[in-house]
Amino acid sequence: MSGLSGLFGLTGLTGLAVPMSAAAAGPASPADMFAARMQMGFSLGWHIVLACLGVGMPALLLFTEWRALRTGDDEYLRLVHRWAKAVGVLFAVGAVSGTILSFEMGLLWPGLMGVYGEVIGLPFALEGNAFFLEAIFIGVYLYAWGRLSPRLHLLTGVPVLVAGVASAFFVVTANAWMNQPVGFTLEGGRIRDVDPWRAMMNPATPPQTLHMIIAAFMVTGFTVASVYAVALLRGRRDRYHRLGFAIPFALGAVFAPIQIVVGDYAARFLAEYQPVKLAAMEGVFRTRSHAPLSLGGVAVNEEMRYAVEIPSGLSLLVGNSPSTVVRGLDTVPVADRPPVTTVHLAFDTMVAVGFFLLLLSAWFAVAWWRHRDLPRSPWFLRLAAISGVAAAAAVESGWIVTEVGRQPWTVYGRLRTVDAVNPVPGLWAGFVVVLLVYAVLTVATVYVLRRMARASRTPEAAGEETHAPQEPEEPAQGATPATGDRG
Repeated sequence: MSGLSGLFGLTGLTGLAVPMSAAAAGPASPADMFAARMQMGFSLGWHIVLACLGVGMPALLLFTEWRALRTGDDEYLRLVHRWAKAVGVLFAVGAVSGTILSFEMGLLWPGLMGVYGEVIGLPFALEGNAFFLEAIFIGVYLYAWGRLSPRLHLLTGVPVLVAGVASAFFVVTANAWMNQPVGFTLEGGRIRDVDPWRAMMNPATPPQTLHMIIAAFMVTGFTVASVYAVALLRGRRDRYHRLGFAIPFALGAVFAPIQIVVGDYAARFLAEYQPVKLAAMEGVFRTRSHAPLSLGGVAVNEEMRYAVEIPSGLSLLVGNSPSTVVRGLDTVPVADRPPVTTVHLAFDTMVAVGFFLLLLSAWFAVAWWRHRDLPRSPWFLRLAAISGVAAAAAVESGWIVTEVGRQPWTVYGRLRTVDAVNPVPGLWAGFVVVLLVYAVLTVATVYVLRRMARASRTPEAAGEETHAPQEPEEPAQGATPATGDRG
């Protein structure tokens, strides 16, 4: 699924000359700037979950369909059919929310796109191409059931996965550029000597794109698994539901430890390139060695209150030595500091959820290694049932850290948010309209997905057979215990 929809690159760049004429009216009022930030944040927060599923669901489809071809097991094929229908719905909804975002970029932030559009236009244009490629092959994949050979049909899903990952990569490179603006010179308020490839492959691109794409696979895996965890808790323990849980949960579990390593890499990057953001994340108000690692707490009078501190923990993480000097918020004026409590608590939430998912993944891995089965404790399924919401919360918190931690800058060190926002009054009205649109989208999406889920339980659904509600049959000889009866 498109990171911001293919229209982002078109509308977001070509439709910006109109609001730029309003810039002469002066800066936006604090209320209107807050409304613009709330609208953009809400829209991105709503869309990012769909974008994550758009990256990860094709991987689940490809793996499960490959297993169906390899084993001849119809249960894998049932999963693929049902997941593919959900992908079609989510892609359509994501295209709508992505289109809304494309207009918001142009209408709310003319100071950004009007000045720097030619610098970051390349990733948006490439993202548009990836979006259209993804849309075409999703249509082929859904339409071609029974019309192509099984192996050829499997291959039609490959461009969907590649385009989804590419779309996310291109959009995140644009955001990474906002954190590390390179690839141009600014002379007399005009952009010159643009190097779009250097801008796209800026120093922040590797940590941000890795962190986001891995997060997308984790959100997908744990979200889909959580649906089947609820079904298992309700007694639907047949092989279909156990497969529906095990496959996506394994996807999330594989990436959980990798994400911890990538997160450490991203934090070390911030220590070098965006020390103010790192200082806000950890509540470091003064530059010092032996900087502690603060867990929880709130910022009061330039110090962290109620936090649990690990002595020298931050210095060790940043530079592998307790004597490593960590630059604090005292290196910049007060006006250039982000809101510390917001950034710090969002960062703590992201890290806490990351380790929760890591421990849950380890529980799953140990049980599978020892018994070739799911963990038998009902507490495992209860925790797995909330893992999808937890993973989504971690992604939302991570983006709060990225965006709020960059404030008061829209383009770090180059363009302040107050200078990027549209100065036209009355932005609150637009925010209310957008909230209503997303409310309708949310209700409609949940309604359609629930109807599809209920229809899939009937014998008539897609001509598929259903399992009897009694205890599942014993697995066939050689079947893995995790996909048979738990006993």
